Amino acid sequence: MSGAALGIEIVVVFFLALFLLHRYGDFRKQQRMVLFGTLLAWYLCFLIVFILPLDVSTTIYKQCKIDHEKHKSPPTAGPIPSNHTTANTSATPTQSPPQPCYRPWSYIPDGIMPVFWRVVYWTSQCLTWLLLPFMQSYARSGGFSITGKIKTALIENAIYYGTYLLIFGSLLIYVAVHPEWHLSWYELQTIGITAANTWGLFLLVLLLGYGLVEIPRSYWNASRHGHLLIKTYFKASKLMTEKADAEENLEDVMEEVRKVSESIKYNHPLRKYIDTILRKCPLDYQEKMGRNMDDYEDFDDKQNTYPSEKSLVKLHKQVIYAVQRHNRTRVQWQILLQQAIHLEDVAKNETSSTHQFVHSFQSSEPAGWFSRYVYTPTVEWYWECLLKRWFYRLLSVVLTLFSVAVVWSECTFFSTRPVLSLFAVFIQLAERDYNYLYIEMACFITIFFLCTCVYSTVFRIRVFNYYYLASHHQTDAYSLQFSGMLFCRLTPPLCLNFLGLIHMDSAISHQKKEPTAYTSIMGSMRVLSFIANGFYIYYPMLIVILCIATYFSLGTRCLNLLGFQQFMGDSEMTSDLIDEGKELIRREKRKRQRIEDGENRRREWKERYGNPREDYAARNRSSHEMKETSYSDSVTSSSSGRQAKYSRSGSRAERDCIELLQDAEPLDFNADSLTDDPLDTESGRHAGGRYLSMSSSRSRIFDDV
Repeated sequence: MSGAALGIEIVVVFFLALFLLHRYGDFRKQQRMVLFGTLLAWYLCFLIVFILPLDVSTTIYKQCKIDHEKHKSPPTAGPIPSNHTTANTSATPTQSPPQPCYRPWSYIPDGIMPVFWRVVYWTSQCLTWLLLPFMQSYARSGGFSITGKIKTALIENAIYYGTYLLIFGSLLIYVAVHPEWHLSWYELQTIGITAANTWGLFLLVLLLGYGLVEIPRSYWNASRHGHLLIKTYFKASKLMTEKADAEENLEDVMEEVRKVSESIKYNHPLRKYIDTILRKCPLDYQEKMGRNMDDYEDFDDKQNTYPSEKSLVKLHKQVIYAVQRHNRTRVQWQILLQQAIHLEDVAKNETSSTHQFVHSFQSSEPAGWFSRYVYTPTVEWYWECLLKRWFYRLLSVVLTLFSVAVVWSECTFFSTRPVLSLFAVFIQLAERDYNYLYIEMACFITIFFLCTCVYSTVFRIRVFNYYYLASHHQTDAYSLQFSGMLFCRLTPPLCLNFLGLIHMDSAISHQKKEPTAYTSIMGSMRVLSFIANGFYIYYPMLIVILCIATYFSLGTRCLNLLGFQQFMGDSEMTSDLIDEGKELIRREKRKRQRIEDGENRRREWKERYGNPREDYAARNRSSHEMKETSYSDSVTSSSSGRQAKYSRSGSRAERDCIELLQDAEPLDFNADSLTDDPLDTESGRHAGGRYLSMSSSRSRIFDDV
C-alpha cells in the first residue's frame, strides 16, 4: 500500500479534470492543443491539492522517527558533579519514552515526493508563464495558416515576455553591481519562486475573501425559493438583452461576410480564405450566401477593389467570436428558461394537498427506471418542496462555521505559543496519537474547502465578454486557457498558505521540524526575509476586510453605481428588470404551450382516424385503376389525355380536403421561388418548396370544360 494511494489519486484526479473540461469545453469543435493545455493545467493543480495531505502524513511519520532516534541516542559525555546527581534525579521525574511510530497506510517511500513535486511545480509554472499565454493568442488569432497564427501570437506576447526579461535582467544587474551579495543559482531560483508566489498570494486573498462569504450565502439564498425565482427573472431580463445584442452583432458580421463573399469570386487567390470563413458561419447563413452567390463571373483587378489578407484575418476573428457568443447566449437562455419554469412549478406545488409533484411541461425524454421506481412524484415533492430547503440551510450553516474558522486561523496562524490556529490545533491533536487517517482527512477537507472558495470564484467571475466560463460546452478557448493560467498561479501559494495554517511551514512558524517535500522544493524563504516575516504573515489578515465588504455587497453596489446592472432588492431598476424577465418567461411558456397543444391534437387525430395520407394514397390508386378500365374501350387517345387531366384535377381537390381535415404541418414555402411566367409552369419545372397542387398554370384551369 506504500504507493497505491498515490497511484489511485493520480488516476482519480485525471478523470475529475477530464469531467470538468468536458462540462465547460467542447471536445468536437475546439482545437486539440487548447483542450490539452487546459486539461494539463487543471490536472496538475488538482493533483497538488489531492496529494498534499499524503505529503503531510509522511512528514509527520518522518518527524516521529527522528524524535525516536534522538531519544535513543546516548547523552553527551562530560563530567557530572556528584552533588547534583541525586538532586536532579529526585527532582526531575522520569520521562516516558515516546510512543512507537506506526507507518501510515499511505506512506510514500523516500525520494519519490521531491521528484514528483519538482516535476509538477515546474511544469505548471512553464504552462502559466510561457505556454498558455502563447496558446491563448494562437487560439484567438484569425489567421488562416499555422505560420500566420504563430506570428500573431509572438507579436501579441512580445510585450508580455519582454517585461519578464526586463525584470530578470534588472535583477541580475543589481546583483552584479553589489559584490557583497553572493547569490547562487539556488538562491536566484528561490527568489523567482517567491516572486511568483507573492503575486499569486495577492490574488488569492482577494478571491478567498469573496468565496468565504459568497458560497455560504448562495446556499442560504438557494433555500429561499421566492428570492431565487425573483433573481432568475432578473437574470432572464439581462440575458435576453445580451442575446439580442449577440444576434444583432452576428447579423452585422454575416452581412459583411456576404459582401466580401460576393466581391471575391471562385477564381480569386483569396477565395480559399473566404471558404474558410464561410465554414465557420452558421448553416442557415451558409445556405443563404450559397444561393445568392454567382461564381461564374470572373474577377477584374482593374475595376473592383478587393479586401486585403489582413482585413480577412480580422473578419475571420470577428466571425469566430460572434458565432461562439451567439451559440452561448442561445444555450444559456434555454437553460435559464428551464430553471425559471422549474422554480415556478415548485412554487405552485408547495400548496398541493396531494403531495404529488406536477410539472407544467412533460419531458420529451422517456422516464428511466430511477424516475419510475426511486424518484417518484411523491419523493420529488418532498425533496423539492420540503427537504431541499432545510438541507441547503444546514449546509450553509456548516460552511459558515468553516469560513469563520478560516478567517480566525488566517489572522492567528503566526502564533505558535500558544497555538491559536484552529486547524493547527486539530492536526497536533491527531499527531499525538499518530492517527494518520484523521490527519489526512482533516487536511483534505481543509484544503478542499479553501480550493472550493478560490476556484468557484474563478468560475463565477466574468470580465465583460473576454473571460467567462460557461457550462454545457459553451466556454471559448480564450477563457479556458485563462482559467488554466489562474489555477497554476493560485495553487502553489494556496498550498503554502494551508501549510502555514497547520504550522507545517518552518519559514513562517519558525519551528525546527522536518519540512514537507513540497516546501523543500520552494527553497528557504529566509533569502527574502521581509517577505517571509512580513508579507506572508500580515497580508492574509486583509481577508477580514474583504469578507466584510463582500457581506455588505460593496462591490455590487459600486458596479451598480457605475452603470453595470446588478441584482439589488432596493433598486428601482432591479424591479423593472424583474417585471421584464417575468413577462419574457410568460411569453416563452405560452409559445411552448401552443407547440405542445398542437402536438397533442395531431397525436389524438392519428390515434382516432389512423394515417389519412396512406388511406388517401390507396383510394387514389384504386379510383385511377377503375377509371382506366371503364374508359379504355369507348374513348379515343385524345380524349384519354383530357380524361387524365380531369382525374388529376379531381385528385387535387380531394387532396385539399384531406389536408384541411388532417391539420397537417405546413410545408416549407418560399414565396421568392414563385413565378408568373406561364412557360415555366408548362415545362413541368417546379421550384423547391411549392405545393404540387399549385404547379399547373391558372390559364389552363378550364381547358377540360
